Amino acid sequence: MVFHSMQTVTSLPTHKHQTLRRIRASGRALATLCWTLLLLPAQVASRAAGQGFADKLPRLYHSGVCRILGIEVRVVGSPVTLRPALFVANHSSWLDIPILGCLMECSFVAKSEVERWPGVGLLARLQRTEFVERTRQRTNLHVTGIQRRFEEQSRLVMFPEGTSTDGSRVLPFKSSLFSSVERQMKGSVPVVQPVTVAYMMIDGEAATEQTRPAVAWYGDMEFAPHLWGVFQLARIVVQVTFHEPVPEVCRQSRKTLAKHCERVVVAEHARLIGIARDDGDSRSPAGVDRIG
Repeated sequence: MVFHSMQTVTSLPTHKHQTLRRIRASGRALATLCWTLLLLPAQVASRAAGQGFADKLPRLYHSGVCRILGIEVRVVGSPVTLRPALFVANHSSWLDIPILGCLMECSFVAKSEVERWPGVGLLARLQRTEFVERTRQRTNLHVTGIQRRFEEQSRLVMFPEGTSTDGSRVLPFKSSLFSSVERQMKGSVPVVQPVTVAYMMIDGEAATEQTRPAVAWYGDMEFAPHLWGVFQLARIVVQVTFHEPVPEVCRQSRKTLAKHCERVVVAEHARLIGIARDDGDSRSPAGVDRIG
């Protein structure tokens, strides 16, 4: 009888906690929907009219999404302001899109399937996402499309791992998409800047290999349940490191370029993951800017 009473008492905080998480998730889902519906008509109209504001609005949208989701973005370094530019980043979650999108005006390079996703595909098209198919037969076509964007002085973000991970490691960078830089015509050669994205804290605790799947989206995870889980999280801390642009000596071929970017991103990611594992302090270290 006493044991039964203890079970009942100890289960109350857990039940209350789950209820609060559901309420939080519902509020965030509604806020995200309202925010999207508020800015969507303006973006559609601006894009149709060819106005420059259409390139600025996505950054405002992503900033709002990060704020709604309780994401604190810590930034080391800064994105290059030169155009055209290619930002090369590791990839572990759909959250990487609003996180990087809130820091700069840019478009993304994404797999072709994204264009067909309900809702998400529309938002991606409105941000002028460059869609690519994962087949060798289509490689030249995709390279030409990306080159055309560079000739338009665009700033593109590419995830060269070719897929997302669990956030605890960085996969080898595929060199095929770097062909767009290798073959780029003189006069429109983009600046290439490696970027490291590392999820540091989740719900006030240092992120670990066991807890990162709460924010990482990879493998055969379904999107809707993962989105609902993210809505429930109280707070996410992520660090984005903008590294030095790739020097000319490392741009002799797509393979040397890919290897250089991979080496820089892997080293910083491993360092940050070690910090997250060993130190649960939520304070920002010196030289780190906070956003959100």
